Amino acid sequence: MAYRDNTKVVHIGDRVIGGGNPILIQSMTNTRTEDVKATVEQIHRLEAAGCDIIRCTCPTEEAARAIGEIRKQISIPLVADIHFDYKMAIAAMENGADKIRINPGNIGSKERIAAVVSCAKERNIPIRVGVNSGSLEKDLVEKYHGVTAEGLVESAIDKIGIIEDLGYDNMVVSIKSSNVMLCVKAHELLAKQCSYPLHVGITEAGTVYGGNIKSSVGLGIILNEGIGDTIRVSLSGDPVEEIKTAKMILRTLDIRKGGIEVIACPTCGRTRIDLIGLANKVETLVQNYDLNIKVAVMGCAVNGPGEAKEADIGIAGGDGEGLLIKHGEIIRKIPEDQLLSVLKEELDNYR
Repeated sequence: MAYRDNTKVVHIGDRVIGGGNPILIQSMTNTRTEDVKATVEQIHRLEAAGCDIIRCTCPTEEAARAIGEIRKQISIPLVADIHFDYKMAIAAMENGADKIRINPGNIGSKERIAAVVSCAKERNIPIRVGVNSGSLEKDLVEKYHGVTAEGLVESAIDKIGIIEDLGYDNMVVSIKSSNVMLCVKAHELLAKQCSYPLHVGITEAGTVYGGNIKSSVGLGIILNEGIGDTIRVSLSGDPVEEIKTAKMILRTLDIRKGGIEVIACPTCGRTRIDLIGLANKVETLVQNYDLNIKVAVMGCAVNGPGEAKEADIGIAGGDGEGLLIKHGEIIRKIPEDQLLSVLKEELDNYR
């Protein structure tokens, strides 16, 4: 069952999630939002990498005002991330935020939550209701004898109810944990009880290496079960890496088409070129092309053509020279130092 096919449709700026619409990729800036120039520059890099929705922290009035200036200079929807101060949520919406992210449990009194909801309702701005294992209410921790999937879901359902009781249902829900399997279980439970679009991610996943593994495992399981309408890969690194990983996860699960997939053989004693360096350069190169093809990078000419037969284009290294391969057939020999430039030429002219 694809739960995502039956979630509520929500508009975020000019993008749409829920109701079986394509899963959108999100990221978050790590610049100071008040620094409009740096923030816009980073968002442009993320847009170029394939980011669909961007989130910026909004802890101060200066940051809230900056939302309006940033919004004018980007072409993807902007989400304002609010931690505690309900006034910042209102200010961000007044300055043009396309969506806000709040944890109602951190905002304070119901009067403050009501003020935020009233402003959102007036502008028809969606609210992302976020629940995090690190801030689960003490009574739920006691009830379930620790942080559990059941406790997270109960907290999320409670927060959804608060907003619904205020007469608003333009919501997206996120329920996150750094514990991968706990996060998976929580999503499985929540998907059965919640009709709102789910924003999925493994929070505080870690470095690019560790975070990629945890996010790939967690998101892979959740998405493959038909759960999730928009995703973020959370990494302690350049946010562009989050987009690259998210795209790869969606392509690997055959959820999203498009983009070049790079396949590369493991190194072995036959390798006479810097295969690792070449493969990394190829992976960077292909980010600039909107082609739905496979590119193979092989370490030697012995098995290269055979191993690359499922790829549309391949290059295989040798000793001072390499091969250009198409659909498993050797096209011609190439000097080793021209392998990358020849591949680029092939991609530039691919039909």
